[in-house]
Amino acid sequence: MSDPLRLHAEVPPEMAGRRLDQALSELFPEYSRSRLKKWIEDGHVQVDGGMLRPKDKLAGGEAIVLDVVVEEDRRFAAEPIPLRIVYEDAELLVIDKPAGLVVHPAAGNWEGTLLNALLHHAPELAGVPRAGIVHRLDKDTSGLLVVARTLEAQNALVEQLQARSVSREYQAVTVRVMTAGGTVDAPIDRHPVDRKRMAVVAHGREAITHYRVLERFRAHTHITVKLETGRTHQIRVHMAHINFPLVGDPVYGGRLRLPAGVTEELRQFLQQFPRQALHAARLGLDHPRTGEALNWSAPLPEDMRQLLALLRQDTVRG
Repeated sequence: MSDPLRLHAEVPPEMAGRRLDQALSELFPEYSRSRLKKWIEDGHVQVDGGMLRPKDKLAGGEAIVLDVVVEEDRRFAAEPIPLRIVYEDAELLVIDKPAGLVVHPAAGNWEGTLLNALLHHAPELAGVPRAGIVHRLDKDTSGLLVVARTLEAQNALVEQLQARSVSREYQAVTVRVMTAGGTVDAPIDRHPVDRKRMAVVAHGREAITHYRVLERFRAHTHITVKLETGRTHQIRVHMAHINFPLVGDPVYGGRLRLPAGVTEELRQFLQQFPRQALHAARLGLDHPRTGEALNWSAPLPEDMRQLLALLRQDTVRG
């Protein structure tokens, strides 16, 4: 268990009649309502020196003492896995994740994940839920991912994600040639038959993706994509939904399509491309402590640079 952080507050008169858990969610907005309720139930909240239940009403003027205590998660081992750290301070880590690295342990991948690497690099993350991970990238998607080093930073980042104020821009290569950019506004949820896949379904969760053309080739398009929402596999599902699946996507890409007269080098490269051609290239957010607007970028990895070079050669040749 990490050392507690003791916070103090006084209940203002206008909160008279409020439940304790409701009042705490306003007095300490950096913590979730469910977390505050658990701390009340576990005896980490004192009201005028005594204990109350979450539903107990307040009169106004009470002195609140909150001991912020987070149980360390000992289920996962720290592992010395190299990290590409783009930015680091007391509150944040920004990682340029390589393709092939799983973000969070799960069935079949209990070791060798980004979470294991984070616990080795910053052992205090054992005291932050999910080791500070607030959003994920698919195993075979490369690029930028932010990690919160404190509970306060994690709550602030989750709030920004929920408010859609975090800017996330990706680069991708699609099959087929786009005439122009656009927006996909189509709800996403689990596939009704194959539960391992996501799909556009009528009663799914809102999902909005904006895309813009960067470069056109004979049978492919290099695009930039901005997420307004953050559903699982959102870019991959939306691009396949409008018939522009990502190159190399093993789940949503369909059969390999090759342009007529393609060079043998490009044919082999496309046949052997090991992942979906998707890279989280830019990330922007407000610093959880200072409020400063921060922006980072990560260059395209070698496999995508090589893919674009071969597509340009094929276009010139064609």
